Amino acid sequence: MTAPGLPPGQAGGSSRPPGTGRTPGGGLPVALLRRIAAQPPATPAGERCEMCGEPIPEAHQHVVDVESHAMMCTCRPCYLLFTDSTAHLRYRSVPDRYFSFPDFELGPGQWDELEIPVGLAFFFRSSKLDRTVAFYPGPAGATESELPLDAWDAVLARNPAVALAAPDTEALLIRGPGPDRPQADCHLVPVDACYELVGQLRRRWRGFDGGQEARDQLTAFFENVSRRSKPVHEDSRESVPGGPQ
Repeated sequence: MTAPGLPPGQAGGSSRPPGTGRTPGGGLPVALLRRIAAQPPATPAGERCEMCGEPIPEAHQHVVDVESHAMMCTCRPCYLLFTDSTAHLRYRSVPDRYFSFPDFELGPGQWDELEIPVGLAFFFRSSKLDRTVAFYPGPAGATESELPLDAWDAVLARNPAVALAAPDTEALLIRGPGPDRPQADCHLVPVDACYELVGQLRRRWRGFDGGQEARDQLTAFFENVSRRSKPVHEDSRESVPGGPQ
């Protein structure tokens, strides 16, 4: 007769607790199988592609959702699916182009007309909105500015070379004129680089104007951008890869 509370085969004084018997053929204990079923294996640590789920390195590329402007971390194969900027797709791969514009002109009065409350902003054309949008950094992250279109059109008319920027994926990162910089500083950069900068400044932001640590971070960021940027002059912009033909 089987002992009460014990499964068949464990009567007669076996010390094995209930529920730990092995499956037929000497497999894993029943209790372990139950735990595995109840608790699926944890996802391996590290970044993963937000499209296919494959592991990706810490340094990876991004695809932008043109509907929401959200950045998606992607593996190389998924990134390559959306590199055709002429295709009418919801997602677009962010290029890796860096340009500077030595001839860029933007006086203090024009910067004030753009109504940017701080000395830094990035601008890109939104396909969804069919207009240029502007964001500036702050303690809460990237804040959208109500960009006066007439004022921005005047900047474009004065600096036609900046039209090289691709919609949604490339931005014009501009520092306005300041006490140590009589002219504004303008670079064409991948739009994800702008969000990276905003995140760096947010972590270091102190007080009303950001504080010295945030200013040091901004200086270091622009020094790196300057090293990577290829100068584009008005008389040579048509020969820039990806520019007007």
